[in-house]
Amino acid sequence: LQFLYFIEMPPQLMHGMRVLELASVLAGPSVGQYLGELGAEVIKVENMGTGGDVTRTWLLEGESKEHCSAYFYAANMGKKSIAINAKAEAGRRIMHQLVKKSDVILCSYKPSDAEKLQMDYATLQNINNKIVYASISGYGHGNPRAGYDAIIQAESGFQYINGTPDSLPTKLPVAVMDLLAAHQLKQAILLSLWNRDKTGEGAEVSVSLIQAAVSALANQGTGYLKHGANPQRMGSDHPSICPYGSIFETKDGKLVTLAVGSDKQFASLCEVLSLPVPDELRTNPQRVERREQCKEYVRGSIKGLVLKDLLSQLEARSVPAGAVNTIPDVYKMPEVAPLVARQPDGTFTGVYQSAVEYRGYPLQGVPQPPPEYSQHARDILSRVLGYGDPEIDELVGAKVVAA
Repeated sequence: LQFLYFIEMPPQLMHGMRVLELASVLAGPSVGQYLGELGAEVIKVENMGTGGDVTRTWLLEGESKEHCSAYFYAANMGKKSIAINAKAEAGRRIMHQLVKKSDVILCSYKPSDAEKLQMDYATLQNINNKIVYASISGYGHGNPRAGYDAIIQAESGFQYINGTPDSLPTKLPVAVMDLLAAHQLKQAILLSLWNRDKTGEGAEVSVSLIQAAVSALANQGTGYLKHGANPQRMGSDHPSICPYGSIFETKDGKLVTLAVGSDKQFASLCEVLSLPVPDELRTNPQRVERREQCKEYVRGSIKGLVLKDLLSQLEARSVPAGAVNTIPDVYKMPEVAPLVARQPDGTFTGVYQSAVEYRGYPLQGVPQPPPEYSQHARDILSRVLGYGDPEIDELVGAKVVAA
């Protein structure tokens, strides 16, 4: 006899919740994808007037124009898309109907646009008083300036302190300011939903790119505020520890980074390199004071070892070190593999926003690829709002909805 056991999988953490995403580019959409990974249905409302999220067209050199851009794939996996003409009264009516059936409103309108489109919190609260209205701005509520990651990097000081002493200030190659703001908003949304479970009340939460950026200056900011030190460009070096972040070349032409954070680790590094510990480099303050001398002291011996052997010996002695990987190298790491989502046939779907393992609560099993422009318009109008085919056809004909 054969017995079949059916084990019921636990529901995803946000199963049954609906997120209305009125955001584009990276910050807002990355929050939307994250909530989708936790089980929420994410409806991405795109602007008919502009042809949808602008990042659909941000193609790499040589990238095919037939499908969504690689950039769009960075933050839109697993969503449903509907394009609406929000300037039309019928379009705003549809959006308000969707608000009534949603739990979270995620938006990144330019200053005053939300009020013009009647999608501000004061308006939507009267439609659904349990919504969590989460918004991202450049400089805070009421400030008319729009926020752009590159400008925020410059104004927040990140660009000034990034680079080498001989280089101009250098922009980080990833829109980190957007991602910092996104992480702040994720926390605010989840806390607001938790509070709603206790009180039954919705909330309005917001984050600005500039405050999210400056809050992440960490020791570079407190070094100035407490000690008066004005951080300067140091390449990969650390202002308070040495050798930490410094890059060295190995015998086989590979690059390695050290993160020596204690005197014991420096002594172990010297042991691996068959070097004595000089009296003038024995403590971290000494090494910081003699930074260039310290780096040159170990550089030659590192150059005499093959990367693989060097890393193995350093790991055996608990000295933090790692190869300077190219992006292709990164995605060969076994630790990284679970972050890459693929279809059963191996087709690339996207990269998970959530790097947290929720034991006992699965993430989205096999999420769908990012949606094509307004791909799910008919499904959303019929399934969520109860529209019939004739009504939908009329909206499409009137250019209120794209389908």
